[in-house]
Amino acid sequence: MVWDSLNKKGNSHSTERMDLIDRFNKIFPEAKIRYLTGDREFVGKEWLTYLLLEPSIPFCLRMRESDTTDNGRRQLRASIVFASLKPGQTRTLSGKKLVWGRLVYVSALRLQDGKLLILITPEPCPTAISDYGKRWGIETLFGMFKTRGFCLESTHFHDFERLNKLFALMTLALCWAIKTGEWLHQLNPIKFKKHGRLAKSVFRYGLDHLRSILTDLDLNYHEFLASLQKL
Repeated sequence: MVWDSLNKKGNSHSTERMDLIDRFNKIFPEAKIRYLTGDREFVGKEWLTYLLLEPSIPFCLRMRESDTTDNGRRQLRASIVFASLKPGQTRTLSGKKLVWGRLVYVSALRLQDGKLLILITPEPCPTAISDYGKRWGIETLFGMFKTRGFCLESTHFHDFERLNKLFALMTLALCWAIKTGEWLHQLNPIKFKKHGRLAKSVFRYGLDHLRSILTDLDLNYHEFLASLQKL
């Protein structure tokens, strides 16, 4: 993973996001980005222009209901364009529309709570909504770093250099726990609950195992080496 600690409140601005992607490309020059997703905070003409530059970066970005689309004849708020959608219904506008000053394709889904999930892509993408759904893995990652895993907030760190080092260590620990959990799941599969979900996540399975080993390394030395090989 590549990240940056921001010395401010709120989300990143376009320049910071562009710098982060440039860093990623320098570290992983051979990597191919399938598509980039971003929530409603990651908006703007400068940001979208950067993604569309050659070589362009495929994206699936969420726009706000208050943002406008322009078909060349008139501008309308996205909430008005998709006002007729009922919960569970989807619609993709025909042809490219101007959003944040750039031509993109626009799709929308009416969520069960009545809100709109409105997405923009550089090319027609029938899987845009399902692709964007994979962004939920980011929220899961936050949970692993915080209350459901490493309890990041409990450190009360404020120094950005120390935080960056801590993120690096947690990233390694996260990969180790997931790899260990996948290995254990092959040996002794996690049971399913009545609602059809796993009783615990693969991450938690691995983390609990590593915790039990590390409490007494002398007694669990061979188990520790076996788990270490999974990293």
